[in-house]
Amino acid sequence: MAITTCVFDAYGTLFDVAAAARQAAAEPGFEALRDTWPDLANHWRLKQLQYTWLRAVADAHCDFWDVTQDGLDWALEATGLHGDAKLRQRLLDLYWELRAYPEVPQMLQTLKQGGLQTAILSNGSPPMLDGAVQSAGIGDVLDDVLSVESVGIFKPHAKVYDLVQDRFGCARDEVLFVSSNGWDAAGASGYGFVTAWVNRAGEPMDRLPWKPAHVLSDLTSIPELAGL
Repeated sequence: MAITTCVFDAYGTLFDVAAAARQAAAEPGFEALRDTWPDLANHWRLKQLQYTWLRAVADAHCDFWDVTQDGLDWALEATGLHGDAKLRQRLLDLYWELRAYPEVPQMLQTLKQGGLQTAILSNGSPPMLDGAVQSAGIGDVLDDVLSVESVGIFKPHAKVYDLVQDRFGCARDEVLFVSSNGWDAAGASGYGFVTAWVNRAGEPMDRLPWKPAHVLSDLTSIPELAGL
């Protein structure tokens, strides 16, 4: 069936999750971060994701903002920056203002001009996602922003992917689902979506029962994959 709906993961897919650490490292007063910000950004993101998986398995759901803070605290300790309250607060503040990747606005605009429905489907809480969408200025090219908070469990649980059909009334194979997380793209493939993994870092394919239909280096070709 033809693609009618394009759905995007948020963090790492539309929004650059490393931007907070990168920006803080360039600001006065945070010189200690200048050599370690890539490690901190990587640790932060990995722990943030790991904690969502553990909480989903343990049936211990919480707001994604709590997971984000827990991941940062681990990353700060791992990089020798634990106890710097000013740096911690600055990094958390910047997470609400993450930059979109450069190709995102035009890509979404092209999808909307082509008559496709567009949405975010994210582990993020509604306030976090609203902050990121507004900061990036892409609210007018999204039909909806869907959060796992409405079902109380993190990806890749099927209840999360159900939100797309519940909102748009489309068949699973009418959805192009796009994520920078290989495990998320794999989970959505197993669910029945057409999937694209945005593998900006050139990472190996995850060893899972399902694989994404497409592997991309950025989001530029998404309109073409959607049939435009």
